Amino acid sequence: MTQKKIAIFPYFQPIIGVANGNIVGYEALARQYDEQGKVISAGDIFSSTAYSDEDLRELDRKVRWMALQKFSELEDTTTYLTINISAAWIDYLTNTNSLPTLEMLDKLNIDRSRIIIEITEAAADIDKLKQVVNKYRENGLKVAVDDYGAGYSQLDRVIALNPDIIKIDMRLFKMAVKGGAASEAVKLLTRFGKRSGAKIICEGVENMREFLFGLSCGAQYMQGFLFSAAEARFIEIDTYQQHIASLRTKFFARKLEDEKKKTLQFQEVKKLAYRLKEALQNDFNLNELAAWGLEGQGVLKFYLCNSHGEQISPDFNFRDEHWFCDATKKGYNWSWRSYFYQIIALKQCGIENEIVVSESYLDFDSGLLCKTLSLYLDKERMLMIDIKNEL
Repeated sequence: MTQKKIAIFPYFQPIIGVANGNIVGYEALARQYDEQGKVISAGDIFSSTAYSDEDLRELDRKVRWMALQKFSELEDTTTYLTINISAAWIDYLTNTNSLPTLEMLDKLNIDRSRIIIEITEAAADIDKLKQVVNKYRENGLKVAVDDYGAGYSQLDRVIALNPDIIKIDMRLFKMAVKGGAASEAVKLLTRFGKRSGAKIICEGVENMREFLFGLSCGAQYMQGFLFSAAEARFIEIDTYQQHIASLRTKFFARKLEDEKKKTLQFQEVKKLAYRLKEALQNDFNLNELAAWGLEGQGVLKFYLCNSHGEQISPDFNFRDEHWFCDATKKGYNWSWRSYFYQIIALKQCGIENEIVVSESYLDFDSGLLCKTLSLYLDKERMLMIDIKNEL
């Protein structure tokens, strides 16, 4: 080291499995003492320009060795250890067939299947990174991508590395809990992760609201101060079972009530849709339809399409307590939208008079989050109803 000797050591933060409430693993985090002797993060060391990259890599390997030493002494053999490795430092490797972590595991005789290499956010040569990740996998290790949804840890890296675990960026996650676009982004990221076969970890979970949001996103694992900060010791794996069970019960009760409410609302919307279908069989009067209180039931607009997906009517909108027609989209073709071809498929399978509901989306014209209901009006025409996303 070109600088004075630095006292750096590992602490271990538990990662909780929400299905059984047990600690499934620990993340090794670098710690140091401040001037008052208090244990603090060593992050400022690794972001400091006072040390060369060579010095920092040496420090990193030192704390990694210490973490693996402690882990090798753990009597429980069901948990795993996550080790952070900077993607940028992988660029310095001259021989990808000789990796320091693998050499450490051999010396300590640690089961490689219990080690997860967490690739932290940094710029890196993606091809070299992929080579190293493949080498880890060939040797039985798993791979995680950290800070997904921020900085360099974007889709290109996830697609290239196909990680076993994805950790959602903490800053994005905390924004998402408040709702809005960030919430939709996190749900999209977690859905992508699940469909690619990766397990999802929400880190930085500090309160019940954040935990419940993580559950709603489908995260299998949680990590954060709601349970424990990083500790010098490995916390017993069943420490948080009762806490997790209580949180799951709260989540279930809330979601059950939400689903009951949505189901009842949808039944009312279905009645409205069938009533509207009946009214549209012949000529109709918009003013009479306005008296139904459609706006109060969440209806934004409706329109008709033919069996080829072409819109054959104007949009019938309700705004400022008045119905009006907007022919702008008359002649547009919507056959490429799921709610159109799904209703066609139902009919061709002999299932008639059913209603198809689209996924929620932001309506460009109104700026509202909504869904589209589709059903057959008659043999040739289909009724499309846009409603506010309250289901």
